Amino acid sequence: MLFNRVILVILILGFTLSSCRKDPVISPLDEPIDSVALYVPDLPDQLFDYESITFPDHFQNDPLLNLLINFNSGNPITNEGATLGRVLFYDKNLSANNTISCASCHHQDKAFSDGQQFSAGFNGGHTKRNSMHLVNLEYQRDFFWDERANTIEDQVLMPIQDTIEMGMDLNVLTNKLSALTYYPKLFFDAFGDSVITADYIRDALGQFVRSIRSYRTKYDKGVPVDFSNFSTLENEGRELFFSGQFRCNNCHISQNFGGTSNEINGLDINYADQGIGVITGNPEDMGLFKTVSLRNVELTAPYMHDGRFTTLIQILNFYDGNIQPHAYLDDRLTSDMNTGGPPIDFNMSDHEKEALIAFLRTLTDWELIIDPWYSNPFPW
Repeated sequence: MLFNRVILVILILGFTLSSCRKDPVISPLDEPIDSVALYVPDLPDQLFDYESITFPDHFQNDPLLNLLINFNSGNPITNEGATLGRVLFYDKNLSANNTISCASCHHQDKAFSDGQQFSAGFNGGHTKRNSMHLVNLEYQRDFFWDERANTIEDQVLMPIQDTIEMGMDLNVLTNKLSALTYYPKLFFDAFGDSVITADYIRDALGQFVRSIRSYRTKYDKGVPVDFSNFSTLENEGRELFFSGQFRCNNCHISQNFGGTSNEINGLDINYADQGIGVITGNPEDMGLFKTVSLRNVELTAPYMHDGRFTTLIQILNFYDGNIQPHAYLDDRLTSDMNTGGPPIDFNMSDHEKEALIAFLRTLTDWELIIDPWYSNPFPW
């Protein structure tokens, strides 16, 4: 009888693996840890060469980016480290009940945002802010909407421990991953040590996230040919964006189009979420949020820290006459160029909005979102 039960279990398991390999595997909380070890990552025999990825000249020659770059932070990218980071990024075992991975809130096809106003956590709760997209983070300064993390390595462990997002204690996590058959070798290859530690998890995730580089857009391909590959409308939008007429590039600066500053942009007179002000307690910071990069903005809706806008035209309509008179409104959005001054009304025409949107769409990296180097290595 016992033999028959074993055979039945094997047959059922075999059928499940062959017919449902692409479905997410959710393991009950009372299941032993090694019950999910059957789902091992499918990795190439020859590792992807993350170490060799380089940005084109217009990135490397941008003086602002060279001032801000945090390529290494004592944690340079290695092929082995980024490979391990890729596995960790997509592994739902990093959450308390094996239902949420980092990638659950950062989808490759959405330039590593998730398309939701607020992201669902491991226990059914939702985050209070919109998921930020993870692209070209090494060319950015401070992380999260409220900039509470100074480095990528500071950032990557926070969602894992968050009581809404993934709900995992790091000591429990290291023991949990140690029981999974595929991790000891991956950690040894990356760090020369098969003992799994929180620091190694942090560094591997940091390397993978840092390796997510977007530089193959129509815009990037246009730089060396003076944008001869652009349509007339796209070039009109490009000229408007950089002209200063609508102050777009006053905040979304550099070849990375933002991610290096913060602002109170007048979404509200009094913000329900006070942003950086919650961290600093400074009245002038109440409603201050990080300025995101516009790279891949076509793919990263909904927009703003609270995901209130769902389309690019809604954003332009907001900046075109609907900025609220906040007491500390950023001076780049006031008519007198003084902090807290009267909100500026740009009086954009419909054609100018159409041109700006056409240009913004040239910042979409269609190659990034299908690149196997950044894809899910698990058969879920």
